[in-house]
Amino acid sequence: MGSALFYHLTRSGPAQLLQTLLGKSLQAGWRVEVRGRDRARQVGLDETLWLAEGFLPHGLAGGPHDARQPVLLTVEGQDAGNQPRCLIAVDGAEVQGAECAALERACIVFDGNDPDALDRARAQWRTLKAAGVTAEYWSEADGRWERKQ
Repeated sequence: MGSALFYHLTRSGPAQLLQTLLGKSLQAGWRVEVRGRDRARQVGLDETLWLAEGFLPHGLAGGPHDARQPVLLTVEGQDAGNQPRCLIAVDGAEVQGAECAALERACIVFDGNDPDALDRARAQWRTLKAAGVTAEYWSEADGRWERKQ
């Protein structure tokens, strides 16, 4: 069973962290699903990733080559046709405990400055822990990413 890593954003935006997480996942040889809740936000993320420094091969779900995409941007309820080993949830997208069992890793990225996002992340933590998923909490509150106990 894979683990769930919660990333509490307080200083940077999700796109910055995503570039790092995607780079590390691709280096590990994993295909990745980046799941959001809103198609327009995923389109914006797609554009941001294409403009990012360095090359991060990716695509928006729903295209003819989804199965070949190393990184596939999806919305809740949409099939990740690329057989991901890592799932990165943004904008409060849900992750189920059963999904974690089939993954190497699930990453939940949330904005700690948004009370609703914080509440969703806390509920997600409780749900995944109750399902037996090993969870870790990471914070950038001190200016660099640290694992918290």
